Amino acid sequence: LKEKTEDLKRERRLAEDLLHQMLPKSVAKQLRKCQKVEAENYDQVTIFFSDIVGFTSIAASCTPLQVVEMLNNLYVCFDSRIESYDVYKVETIGDAYMVASGLPERNGTKHADEIAKMSLDLVAAVRQVVIPHMPMGKLQLRAGIHTGPCVAGVVGYKMPRYCLFGDTVNTASRMESTSLPQKIHISSATYDALLTDDAYEIEPRGEIEVKGKGKMKTYWLLGNKNYSVQN
Repeated sequence: LKEKTEDLKRERRLAEDLLHQMLPKSVAKQLRKCQKVEAENYDQVTIFFSDIVGFTSIAASCTPLQVVEMLNNLYVCFDSRIESYDVYKVETIGDAYMVASGLPERNGTKHADEIAKMSLDLVAAVRQVVIPHMPMGKLQLRAGIHTGPCVAGVVGYKMPRYCLFGDTVNTASRMESTSLPQKIHISSATYDALLTDDAYEIEPRGEIEVKGKGKMKTYWLLGNKNYSVQN
């Protein structure tokens, strides 16, 4: 009986660990208690989007297994690195990678700084990712960041998902889609949030036309004066 109890506890821990990788711990706890998870409004969060430059053409020249292996290598690398920062990985959609800071646990004014440090790390890390079927090829990342309010909550009954909603999400996605290879494109809202410590090297990009937003003044995030990315 003691052995069976220990086996049951071990299986429960494994199930909980898996659940915590799919949903925030606070949300998973409420779902396990069959409680309704209320949507929350966040006044300020910072959202990061990235994707692989030329992914469609790369995927067209690969077998399905090679595509999965390539993305798995990339995301295992990213997932291990973001653990060093106060961020939450929201989801991956194909070659797109979405991360937020400031939710589900609020962290005051740290969210822009955490995402900025993480983004510099990931842009450097992508160069080291090995593509088994393309030994001479190197992946390039295109990244975008925006800071602002959003709503977050669980949607769906089967395979419930923790999703973010609001214009901040759309604008962060636009920052990524209008970025350039191996560049981190940030909005003026994120620029203002990063100005507080004067720790970042930032270069003005000027005004650009952003679909659905009109003209926006944006910037390139180049580096951190006091911080070097992980080896």
